[in-house]
Order: sequence, then C-alpha cells, then structure tokens
Amino acid sequence: MTSRLETAAHPQGLRRVAIDPVTRVEGHGKVTLLLDAQNHVRQVRLHIVEFRGFEKFIEGRPYWEVPVMVQRLCGICPVSHHLAASKAFDRVVGAQTVTGSAEKIRRLMHYGQVMQSHALHFFHLASPDLLFGFDSEVGRRNIVGVAQAYPEIARKGVLLRKFGQEVIRATAGKRVHGTGSVPGGMNQPVSAEDRALLKRDVAQRVGWAQEAVAIARQLHSSNPALYDQFGSFRANQLSLVRADGAMDLYDGVLRARDADGGILFDGASDQGYLDLIEEEVKPWSYMKFPFLKSLGPALGWYRVGPLARVQNCDFIPSPLAEAERRAFVAWGHGATLHAALAYHWARMIEMLHCVEVIQGLLEDPEILGGELMAGGPRQRSGIGVIEAPRGTLIHHYEVGDNDLVTRCNLIVSTTHNNQAMNEAVRAVAQQYLDGHELTEGLLNHIEVAIRAYDPCLSCATHALGQMPLDVALLGADGALLDRVFQSGGGLVRDLRAPTGLAA
Repeated sequence: MTSRLETAAHPQGLRRVAIDPVTRVEGHGKVTLLLDAQNHVRQVRLHIVEFRGFEKFIEGRPYWEVPVMVQRLCGICPVSHHLAASKAFDRVVGAQTVTGSAEKIRRLMHYGQVMQSHALHFFHLASPDLLFGFDSEVGRRNIVGVAQAYPEIARKGVLLRKFGQEVIRATAGKRVHGTGSVPGGMNQPVSAEDRALLKRDVAQRVGWAQEAVAIARQLHSSNPALYDQFGSFRANQLSLVRADGAMDLYDGVLRARDADGGILFDGASDQGYLDLIEEEVKPWSYMKFPFLKSLGPALGWYRVGPLARVQNCDFIPSPLAEAERRAFVAWGHGATLHAALAYHWARMIEMLHCVEVIQGLLEDPEILGGELMAGGPRQRSGIGVIEAPRGTLIHHYEVGDNDLVTRCNLIVSTTHNNQAMNEAVRAVAQQYLDGHELTEGLLNHIEVAIRAYDPCLSCATHALGQMPLDVALLGADGALLDRVFQSGGGLVRDLRAPTGLAA
C-alpha cells in the first residue's frame, strides 16, 4: 500500500503537499508540507486526524470493567493498556503491591506483549524499507516482498511474534483483549501444559532474537552515514527504570535525561507524574504535546520508547541483551544516539531482553499457582505506569464511593513522542526534500522517519478537555463560504471567509 499524495494551493502562495494517509503505522495520520516555488520546505507537520473519546466514555463505568475496556484503544498493544489500568486500580482496591505470583504472571504477559509488538514492527512494518531501500519499487516494499526476497527472515519474524502472542494467551486467556489481569492481581495462573509448550520453543526464540539484533546492527555498520544521521535531532528522554537503574518494562521510578545524557531527574515516583509532566494542545492536531514542567514547552519535550529506554537505563538485567546494549553504547562512543533509525536497533535489543525474561519466568514455579489476589483499604484514585512497546504509558483514574469512574487521564507512548516525531519529519524534509522535485521515494523518507517511532495513532487520540476543531463551510462550487477554528483560546473566525454566515 502506498500513501495517497495530494497537492493544492495555499493562501500564502505556497504549494501544499499532503501524505495522506501515512502507511504501515497503527491508526490514521497525515503529513502536510508547504513548499515555495523553488520547492524549498517552509513548513512540515504531522497531523493526527482521527478522534476517539476514551477518556470521556470510561466515566461512569464500574472500575472493574476498565482494564478490559481500555484494551479496545488498540489491537496491537492491548496488554499494555490492560496492565496499566490494572496497576492503577490495584491502588483503588488497596493493593499497594500485588502478590509475587500475580506480579510474575503479569510480567510474563507484559514481556510477551512487548516481544510480539517489536517483532511485528521490525519484520512486518519497517523491514521493507530497511532491506530494500527507501526509494525501492513501491509494489515490492511490503511484507510480501520481504517474504519473497528473504524467506527465512520473514518466517522467523512471523514465528517470533506468534511466540509472544502464545505467551499472552497463556497468561491473559486470549491473544488479543484478554481478561487475566484484574484490580488487585490475576484471575488465573499459567497452566502446566502452557508452560511446557512455551518452554519447548523459548531457547530457539532467544537465538532468533539474537539474529534480529545482528541484522539491525549490520544495517548500521553497512551504512553509518545514513543510519547515524537520518532524522537526527537532539532531544531529552524519559522512561521508567528499576530502583537500581536497571531497565524495567513493568514497574519502576521515572528518570529523565537531557540531550547530552545528563540526569534531569531520577528516582521520581510514578504516582507524582503530574508534578513532572504537563500537556499542551495545538490547533492542528488531535494529539496533545507533553513536556517536562521544569523546562517548559519550548525546551521540555522529550522522546520515549526503545531508543530512550536503552540509553536511559544503567544496565539491562539479562546477559545477552546487556552485551548488545554495551555494543550499542560503544557504537556512539558513549554519546547519546539521536538518529531515528537507531530506534530499530534498540527495539531489537529490547526484544532479545524480553525473550530472556520470558525464559527465566517460565522456570519459576510461582507462575503455576499461589495466592493471586491482594487488597487493603479502598482509595479514591489510582495511577498505573508501565513501559509499553512504544514507550511510557500512564493511566490515571478517580473513582467515586459508588465504584464508578469519575475521571480518567491517559498519556500514551505516542503522545509523549508527538513533538519528537514532528522534529524527525522536519529534519528529514529539510535534509532530503528541500529544493528537490518530489517523488514517491523521497516522500517515503518522511514515512520512514515516522515509522521508526512505531506510532500507535489510535491510542494517542483519546482526548481530554478542550481540543482543536476546524469547521469549514463550502459552497457547491467548492468555494469557502465560512470557516471557524476552535483551540485552547476559543472560537476564531477565518477573516478570509465571507462574514455574516452562521458557524
């Protein structure tokens, strides 16, 4: 599938080019470019054009329904929402910590989720660009083309994802939209049969994950001029880490670094995220723009996800992935890597870590039984933070005395990366498109930059509070009759439109 390209005149005499939709990502978005007569890039924006109101229609629902409901935000990373909501409602039911058995089963579920999502993205969505080239023939640039040209790579990619989904099924009850995690713990252990089935294949999957890291590393070493510069820009980074600084995808404290790797804050409780992060709304996107309060909106935006996590942690607590992390750090000579394509290398390191963790948890007898539920004094609110495949995911709920949700706030991974993706699009447009006649291959460079972040645009467009709105009234001949905009500052009429017409 290729993007539909549109061109149109712009009121300031610039030419507007739209990539609509952006392909091989989850959800619907588009990119607009404004070009002058010499094809110089004057403006580039990533627009998220779909709207889904999860934060509002969860209000009024019994809290115990929510961990299942919020999975419908996404068909690719439902487990992340399932567990983040469960962690939030653990606090509502007074389970400040869940039992050892429940946490280990949840971790098994989560690392299976991250593994399958990373495999899906790298092999199905990104590999056609990486293996064939960004300018390659568009009909070949898909997973079918990869399967024809690289059948073993495609086969192992499919089976790696399948293994992760089997882990989810064994822990959540279903591969997609399961029900295993509940407020306070888990509703079922892993069966002995499922554990035996997973143990049979896990060592082979560890080997395949190592091969995937080798592919990503080889791509960088074969063309460092591209992989070290494409979509590169300086950015802060944010993630959870374990209390001792290790990578932890399920739980931990918040740590942020600046573009040079210096610590901005560390050891911050995830329960105090509102003291650290603020969001702003811009009138041209349904996705919000988070930033670190201490730095403000101009300087405080940041990136999340594999590229941030691999560089934000002090070490990865599994031997094979830690060795690969050290190689990654050595590639940058200890400096922070900022290029968009480095996401793929970091993502495969994380996938290897996930399989190693799964292998260890499958040997733990606590996943087969033991106490699964915990509780304590009820609370009126709860916050759950987890590292989803695409980055830090925050669920925050308030619950009334009648057990109904009164407020919901979600900050998903792709929302955290919003400004970073816009910066990546601008960097690529200025480097590759500026002053050139546009072709499909050149425009695909912009999509490659967006895909590197593995955005989940459906997750990111839930919206809370005042959101932008653009309403245009056109005549039968296509002429603009009236137009109004709504943003944080209220309704604004387009002065170029005729007056005296109802909005």
